[in-house]
Amino acid sequence: MPENKLPLDSVLQGDCVERLAELPPESVDLIFADPPYNLQLQKELRRPNNSKVNGVDEDWDRFDDYAAYDEFTRTWLAACRRVLKPTGTLWVIGSYHNIHRVGTMLQNLDFWILNSVVWVKSNPTPNFRGVRFTNAHEELLWVQKEQGAPYTFNHHAMKQLNEEKQMRSDWVLPIANGHERLRSNGHSAHPTQKPEALLYRVIASSSNPGDVVLDPFFGTGTTGAVAKRLHRRWIGIEQQSDYIKLAKQRIAAIVPGEYEEENYLSHEPRRLPRVPFGRLLESDMLAVGQKLYWGERGRETARVLADGALKYNGRRGSIHQIAKHIQSAPANGWQTWYFEDPKTGERRSIDELRQQIRKMEN
Repeated sequence: MPENKLPLDSVLQGDCVERLAELPPESVDLIFADPPYNLQLQKELRRPNNSKVNGVDEDWDRFDDYAAYDEFTRTWLAACRRVLKPTGTLWVIGSYHNIHRVGTMLQNLDFWILNSVVWVKSNPTPNFRGVRFTNAHEELLWVQKEQGAPYTFNHHAMKQLNEEKQMRSDWVLPIANGHERLRSNGHSAHPTQKPEALLYRVIASSSNPGDVVLDPFFGTGTTGAVAKRLHRRWIGIEQQSDYIKLAKQRIAAIVPGEYEEENYLSHEPRRLPRVPFGRLLESDMLAVGQKLYWGERGRETARVLADGALKYNGRRGSIHQIAKHIQSAPANGWQTWYFEDPKTGERRSIDELRQQIRKMEN
């Protein structure tokens, strides 16, 4: 691989630590990792009808003891940290078997935890022996490389996906099943295949079109499949040649929609240029002494002052401070104050004027 050249949209075969060492430092925007859980079944498990439950018995999930698993975890996380951009974030998924050990190692390596997300499985596999609660969830840790650094979080995209309600950290989603479950010789191709809906939220929330998404435990390619659908670039690392074959076939069959920025780039107000309220006065969109109204039909009014402040009932403050005072809670003045259109007499949001400023100045 040429120096500083990323193998975009491809699967690298081999040990993830060795292959990660070949990538340029600080070159990846987002990492999703679904590492071995170290959950080997100690005995055969059967359903009430005596059919066998297929656990994870592959060699890649076999470790001698906790110390061996911890060293494995430390090594691959350190390798991921090297290739992650300072503004990048990393997601790790696990179960109660391993996620607490992974969390400790993340903090030991100076990652900063942003969220712990619980994937609540709407259709979990029952506990057939009836000796424990049904294990109906897995946990994802979302971390940033450098505490306090700017990072991508498409808050409004997640809100839109959740019917205009702020998305919470408990995600109720089904396991990969039915037509989504990849099969080989009549059996599930991978014992821990993750649903595309889960990766859709991860990638849509914490990356943008064109960003590089890396999966060091690529398996059958769920991360690459969703990344391609969302017009992200992707890199997978996988040891098993049979998984790689299935992943390549799966991803090659995906034809993403034609890229148009407004279709794939989430609308996030935080990305927009800041406009001081005073610019509306300077641009003659509002006048000194003009009356503003609290809400589209509200009776409360305030006067615009020459320095961009408002005066309300003898109190002076910014559009946000006065809004906060009126409703006794934090408020966004751009969303709460209205002016009277001199041509129609209708009330319009001052935010419309802010958008006009942005169009004129960009």
